[in-house]
Amino acid sequence: MDLHVANHPLIDHKVTVLRDKTTPSPTFRLLVDELVTLLAYEATRHVRVEERAVTTPLTTTTGTRIANPAPLIVPILRAGLGMLDGMTRLLPSAEVGFLGLKRDEQTLEAVTYANRLPEDLTGRQVFILDPMLATGGSLVAAIDYVLERGATDVTCVCLLAAPEGIDHVREHVGDSADVNIVVACVDEKLNEVGYIVPGLGDAGDRLYGLV
Repeated sequence: MDLHVANHPLIDHKVTVLRDKTTPSPTFRLLVDELVTLLAYEATRHVRVEERAVTTPLTTTTGTRIANPAPLIVPILRAGLGMLDGMTRLLPSAEVGFLGLKRDEQTLEAVTYANRLPEDLTGRQVFILDPMLATGGSLVAAIDYVLERGATDVTCVCLLAAPEGIDHVREHVGDSADVNIVVACVDEKLNEVGYIVPGLGDAGDRLYGLV
């Protein structure tokens, strides 16, 4: 598993405003959208492409286009839906699938309640959207879902992550698959109830009300 923290002054600035409890909800949604677009640029750095002949006003040349089969974007319901527009803005040709996971607040384990994914993902590049990588349970479950269906290349896009969640994903995946995590910021730790510290505070709840 490879971790990429997208260190950039604009990203740091937007995350700081996102954390501010006085940030209005419309601004919060806009910041999430902008952050995901910036993260999508990093997450798609190794998206598969193929050559394509193109006729310009002056001549014929060879360029590139997104290769088939098209990438699949999978937001984890329901907070992940708030990240979808920012991702599809850079990958408009991608297909979209949905996976509903919720965390059992007692066990902190992920429970699946919805699955709208193609049965066969053989050879597909998959981009999983999950705002916060806390314990890692939901993300591990989502990764397992797409790998079991034949995906070979999985990139997870998150706004914030905790070290414990990153370690959980790394230990679970090991060397068994090509999995990458792209995140705006790695925070300090999880608290006693499994939430990221310092995280987004009260604003964290707004991630689950984006839609």
